[in-house]
Amino acid sequence: MTEAATEAKLSASPLAGAEPFAGDAPRPALAAQGLGFRYRPGAWILRGLDLSFRRGGVHAVLGLNGCGKTTLLRLLLGVLKPQEGRVEKNGPLAFVPQLFQAVFSFTALDMVLMGRARHIGLFSSPSRRDEKLALEALARFGLAHLAPRPFAELSGGQRQLVILARALASEAQTLVLDEPASALDLANQALLVRRLKSLSRDDGLTIIFTTHMPQQALAVAEDVLMMTPGGCWSGPVNEVMTEENLARAYGAEVRLVEFERGGKKSRALVSLFVED
Repeated sequence: MTEAATEAKLSASPLAGAEPFAGDAPRPALAAQGLGFRYRPGAWILRGLDLSFRRGGVHAVLGLNGCGKTTLLRLLLGVLKPQEGRVEKNGPLAFVPQLFQAVFSFTALDMVLMGRARHIGLFSSPSRRDEKLALEALARFGLAHLAPRPFAELSGGQRQLVILARALASEAQTLVLDEPASALDLANQALLVRRLKSLSRDDGLTIIFTTHMPQQALAVAEDVLMMTPGGCWSGPVNEVMTEENLARAYGAEVRLVEFERGGKKSRALVSLFVED
């Protein structure tokens, strides 16, 4: 495939909401216009990408390894500088990485209190309010009892939830999460999905997360960006997450199954593992 053909395909319409940088429209939480990035000449990871993440929404980014999901997050966060286009951030962001290792012997509460750093003066100690907010953030994920435990002694899933609690304690308006459920068992994945939804619905936070698990996006996200090496699709979940698009993105056959739960209609994804 020529570079010109690649450039034409690696684009997406804005995620449901205002056009990026529109004059009188409500300002999105995060937006990108004409975004382009490459690690080496002639090999664009992204190019011509327009995105607009509306405030208070839950937005998922799907795709296989190597399709540019983490690169996109780094561009949105400002860790990487785009070679083309620009990013607009309206309000503070908090980032939850996929994996986190503490260098020193901190407790779970210490780790969450780090999220309060921008609210604490230089050479100052956390206030009672800071500790209260940190404990409340742990409690939101059922981890208040782990506050005095050394972070290094927690399971991988517990560490991931503690880092998410740290982001919540920061009082950022937008949470950006890279594969937040990768280390979680099924019970904690369900807890995470419920909490992400409540943080959007009850706290008005904007949630942007990458995932390898389309079912999580189907369960909690309102909008989705589906990335592949050959193209991107973005828009409302029900429009983008079709069986055809999922098969193209993942190279695997899937079925969308509808069912009733609690008197409400729901959908689930089923992967078809068929012998050759």
